[in-house]
Amino acid sequence: MLRIIICLLAMMGALSLQAENKELKPRLVVCTDIAPADVEPDDMESMVRLMAYADQFEIEALITSVGWNCDPYPTEWAQYLQRVIEAYRQDVPKLMQRSKQKNFLAFDKERKQQYIGYWPSADYLKSRAVMGSIHGGIKSIGADNDSPGSELLIQLADEDDPRPIYVAAWGGANTLAQAIWRVKQTRSAEALKLFLHKFRIYTITDQDMHYNMRMNRSYSSHMWLRKEFADDLLFVWDEGTWQEQCELGKRYWQQHKDHIQGRGALGNEYPTYKWGVEGDTPSFLYVMPNGLNNPDDPHQAGWAGYHEHGLCADSITTAWTSWQEPLRSISIEYKQRFYPDELNDFMARMQWAAEGHGNHNPRVIINNNTGILPIHITAKAGDTIRLDASSSQDSDGDNLQFLWWQQPEIGRTKVTISQSTQKTATIHIPADTANDTIHIICEVHDDGPFHLVAYRRIIISI
Repeated sequence: MLRIIICLLAMMGALSLQAENKELKPRLVVCTDIAPADVEPDDMESMVRLMAYADQFEIEALITSVGWNCDPYPTEWAQYLQRVIEAYRQDVPKLMQRSKQKNFLAFDKERKQQYIGYWPSADYLKSRAVMGSIHGGIKSIGADNDSPGSELLIQLADEDDPRPIYVAAWGGANTLAQAIWRVKQTRSAEALKLFLHKFRIYTITDQDMHYNMRMNRSYSSHMWLRKEFADDLLFVWDEGTWQEQCELGKRYWQQHKDHIQGRGALGNEYPTYKWGVEGDTPSFLYVMPNGLNNPDDPHQAGWAGYHEHGLCADSITTAWTSWQEPLRSISIEYKQRFYPDELNDFMARMQWAAEGHGNHNPRVIINNNTGILPIHITAKAGDTIRLDASSSQDSDGDNLQFLWWQQPEIGRTKVTISQSTQKTATIHIPADTANDTIHIICEVHDDGPFHLVAYRRIIISI
């Protein structure tokens, strides 16, 4: 009996250790001007994709709000968000088989912190679907513009949770601007600063206005956010990556038809494109916890391209953006490079939604370091660094292919990578390097269905 108790205690300890080693999801808020497919289907497409990745994000709020196509936002359009959530309700039992999840957490626990890999219940998602600002522009910000969405944003920021909140603006970010305005009116300057530090925002162009006046930047509350809170609000203004997302989707549309549309209940809600495909998707791909990039550092290239801090397209404010050359071409080249893997990943998940089985992504383990967080190494000029990914795993038993490469936009030093297509690579630091940072990516593909990918970033400080 004593031996059994000891074994049970050991198992409990192992489970406890496993729980401690799990990584929390990134907190995500979506502001969407979701609409009927004959008006603009791309928000519906992006929402279906987001639901297929609900195990990767702590979806804190789904806010229907104003955008290019609608001012005021027709409140009845919120039904299209509900349709996607109900489709998720039908598919999530099969999606859960991907991580062998048996049950949902109790509702009060779901509303707290979620770990990567946990599929939330449809009831949880419905509780997070609220209406935001139905009118756009800086002139709508004020005493009469509060909404369930802006109130929820304030509530989320006030929670005892150190994680940042990433706001993905598929339409206008007027709801976030209203929440900030309200806090500015009711709290101290220091409290406002703390509130702003909780948020990071990624806008798909600037949609806090009518489409036909989209060049009138001063109309938008986005300009106010960038201008008034430049030192305290991390703001990514995407001009370029979202257009490339649309164009690549059209180029690869046959694969969308074959492997996404009609695949499960979610696939039945995935509409045919009108102008472009999934133009809003980069806003959450930027936050995707796949080991490739840290969304708190927009210099790190990922599935949402590459950004640098500089002058915005309004010629007045600054933000993280890539609208000017040569940055625009650099960002688009990354988008083109990663798009086949990004699409394959989505198609594989839709197979799970439809069939309850499919391929898993490999796990990259470097120098016995597990997880997805960047690996930090300190080195000296002239050093040789050995990076060993031979312990990387694939739960389906697939063979793995390795590629090591350097992101050249970060740092001044260009390194030589020996055996860049092998499990173990060697990095040679030049003897004349000083006070620099080098970013190396380990990219691993399996040879299973859709050839799924995983990444790990190594940051070498010289």
